Amino acid sequence: MTLIPEILAAQAEIRAIRRDIHAHPELCFHEERTADVVARNLAEWGIEVHRGLGKTGVVGVIRNGNSGRSIGLRADMDALPLQEANTFGHRSQHEGKMHACGHDGHTAMLLGAAKYLAEHRRFDGTVNLIFQPAEEGGGGAREMIKDGLFERFPCDAVYGMHNWPGMPAGTFGTRAGPLMASSNEFRIVVRGKGAHAAMPHNGNDPVFTAAQIVSALQGIITRNKRPIDTGVISVTQFHAGDATNIVPDEAWIGGTVRTFTLPVLDLIERRLEEVSRAVASAFDCTVDFTFHRNYPPTVNSVSEAAFAIGVAGELVGPDNVDANIEPTMGAEDFSFMLLEKPGCYLFIGNGEGAHRESGHGMGPCMLHNPSYDFNDEILPVGSTFFVRLVEKWLAPTA
Repeated sequence: MTLIPEILAAQAEIRAIRRDIHAHPELCFHEERTADVVARNLAEWGIEVHRGLGKTGVVGVIRNGNSGRSIGLRADMDALPLQEANTFGHRSQHEGKMHACGHDGHTAMLLGAAKYLAEHRRFDGTVNLIFQPAEEGGGGAREMIKDGLFERFPCDAVYGMHNWPGMPAGTFGTRAGPLMASSNEFRIVVRGKGAHAAMPHNGNDPVFTAAQIVSALQGIITRNKRPIDTGVISVTQFHAGDATNIVPDEAWIGGTVRTFTLPVLDLIERRLEEVSRAVASAFDCTVDFTFHRNYPPTVNSVSEAAFAIGVAGELVGPDNVDANIEPTMGAEDFSFMLLEKPGCYLFIGNGEGAHRESGHGMGPCMLHNPSYDFNDEILPVGSTFFVRLVEKWLAPTA
C-alpha cells in the first residue's frame, strides 16, 4: 500500500475533524453544525463552497486546467437516533444521537482528499465534492438532485464509499451491477367486524385474516418471482386488539420489501396488494393497502466499477480488492445519484474491531450499533483512494 505522504502528514488534523463531528452528531436535514465544519475547512483550503442543496448539503468545487471533464465524489454527513454506549473522549455529546454508521468518517475522508487536491491540483478538469445530508431515511441525495445538483455541478461520473465492519482495514470491495437493494415499506390494514371472543361467528375476524395474509405473502417470493431473481418480503409488524376477550374491528401488518431490480419490485408491489385483498375477501374482510418506495437499488455501472476497482488495486494491491463482492440487501440513497449519472459505490474495510473501546465484546461491531466507532486508521486510505481516482479520471491528455 502506497499512501500519499502529505495525506499521512495531515492524518492527525483529519482525525480531529472526524472526532469532532462524531462528538456532535446531527440527524437528517439538521446537519447545520456539520455543514459549517465542512464549509469552513473547504474555504480555508481555498475551495469554492456552495451551500443549501437538499437543505443542509454542501458542495465544494475545485477546478484546474482547461478540460471540460468532471467527476463527483460524495460523502454523507448525518447521524442516527441512537444512544451511544461508548465512553471515550469523542463520544456523542447529544443524548439519543450517534454516528453509528461512520458518516463522520466518510465526511473526514473526503475532506482529507479535498485538502490535498486543493493544494496540489494534479488533474485537468473539475472535481465536485458532494457532502450530502439525510442518507439515513431522508433521501438527501434525491433532495440535492431536486435542487439542481447535477445541473449546477455537472459530473461525468459520481463515486461514493462506505466503511464496512468485518472487512480487513483498508481493503476494498465492490462489483458491477446491483450492489445494494431497494428499500420499501408496506402497510396492510385488515378491516373486519368485531365480536365477543367467545362467539367469533358473529363477526369477521381481522386478526385471523391478517395471520393468513402473513403466510400467503411468502408465496409471492416462492411462486410468483423467478427463483433466480432476488427479493425479500419481511413482515415486521402485527398490531391488533386491546383485550383478550374481544375480536377487534381491524388489524394491521407492516414490513419491508427489498429487491435488486425495479421489475421485481413492480411485481412484488402488485402481488402484495392482490394477495392481501384476495385473502381478506375469502374471510369477509376488506383491506386498505399502502406501499412506499424509499430508495431504489444501488446499481454500479460496468465501466465505472471497473475503473474504481483498478484504482483501488493500484493503491492496496489487487489481492486486497474484492471485485465481485456479495451484494447486500441493505439500502443506500447514493442509488438516486446512480440513476442520474454513471458511477460506482464501494465498501472500504473498517477492520475486525481491534480499534474499538474495550468492554464491548469482540468482533467488528456492525453498523447501527451503540458501541460502533469508525476506524481512524483507514482515513488516509480512503482519502488517498479519492485523490488517485480524481487524478486518473482527470489525467491531463496530450
